[in-house]
Amino acid sequence: MARLLYTTLLYLALPIILLRLWWRGRRAPAYRSRWRERLGFVAPCNDRPLWIHAVSVGETVAIAPLVELLLARRPDFPLLLTTTTPTGSERVRALFGDRVQHAYCPWDLPDALGRFLCRTRPRGCIIVETELWPNLVHSCQAAGVPVLLANARLSARSAKGYKRFAALTRPMLQCLSQVVAQHRDDGARFVELGLSVQQLTVSGSIKFDIETKPQWLEAGTRLRKCWGDRPVLVAGSTHEGEDAALLRMLEQLRSEFPALLLVLVPRHPERFEPVHRLCLEAGWSVARHSVAGHGESAPQTGSVDVYLGDTMGELMGFYAAADIAFVGGSLVPRGGHNPLEPAALGKPVLMGQQVFNFQAICDALDSAGGLTRVADETALAQALRELLTDPLQRQQQGAAAQAFVAQNRGALERLYQQVEETLLRS
Repeated sequence: MARLLYTTLLYLALPIILLRLWWRGRRAPAYRSRWRERLGFVAPCNDRPLWIHAVSVGETVAIAPLVELLLARRPDFPLLLTTTTPTGSERVRALFGDRVQHAYCPWDLPDALGRFLCRTRPRGCIIVETELWPNLVHSCQAAGVPVLLANARLSARSAKGYKRFAALTRPMLQCLSQVVAQHRDDGARFVELGLSVQQLTVSGSIKFDIETKPQWLEAGTRLRKCWGDRPVLVAGSTHEGEDAALLRMLEQLRSEFPALLLVLVPRHPERFEPVHRLCLEAGWSVARHSVAGHGESAPQTGSVDVYLGDTMGELMGFYAAADIAFVGGSLVPRGGHNPLEPAALGKPVLMGQQVFNFQAICDALDSAGGLTRVADETALAQALRELLTDPLQRQQQGAAAQAFVAQNRGALERLYQQVEETLLRS
């Protein structure tokens, strides 16, 4: 009955959903293309693929090691990756090219999901992290498609939200074949919401299984050559409100560190232009990576105040060029982004307190000495001041961060074994 009411409300809201998609297309035109796929009108699959659903860029990058492992070990199983955002789609194409098929995931409407499942005929479904939708899970069960929730995380805040809709949440969780959780606390919250203990495995986070790629280091070397010999703070995956705070912080610190370069890398591409204008309005000289940063012959940008990372998929190259990394979404209530990316490169990491999406990882990285969390922009400026003044502290914190990542690897293999047992042995 609860799912019927939910579905009815969703159908009633469909005109608003379509209007919102069109409205988002004003700033990001890609939202208006391939919109029929969101209603299940996807290209038919000749072979029964393994379906992997990742919401956007973060989830796509997180699941990429598993995708590569599946492509290497099980080339007999075609892969279908779905996302809900155009940036996620772009990331899929950049990472895997034509080695996988991509489609937009249909909205949580029974007829859309029915069309999608009829056209794709997946042998199994992997949902990345916590993108759970009642009709999606129910439709898969009805079609005989086992569903595995991979690299699953569930913050206390999200668990409270799911608990408010227990009549939807409990039967949805009971339809899952397996949940592979990042941490014991995540697993305990799933069980409290109705998941059977037999359906739960705790593997650790596959984000620890990040491999340092030579192209990241090469990109970092090229950037440092362009920037010259100066201290560099890379602020990655920033959200609205954080860029302005970082620019105010830059103004505070410039009297002590006149050569300090702030590198801003906004999380979403539709913010590239607004952030550029924000920098100019604040009176800073700005270089844009899309113009200045590519190739060995790129012009020198050593005299600019702010360098804007206005391209997608190059964040790790920026982190490789950093002396210190700030991970965004953490000074504003967005839950933070992945601190293991700069940590794996041996960079000291700074974040705000809003890290509920990565709470367990941040707590552990903090305890290991690789992360400094700050309350606000004033505290961020002070933490940055200390690191800029003390090269030995920077080196020690970066080394601790890198060691922490290395010590926690292994979740990828454990997840792969669960995928084999749950989805591929049929």
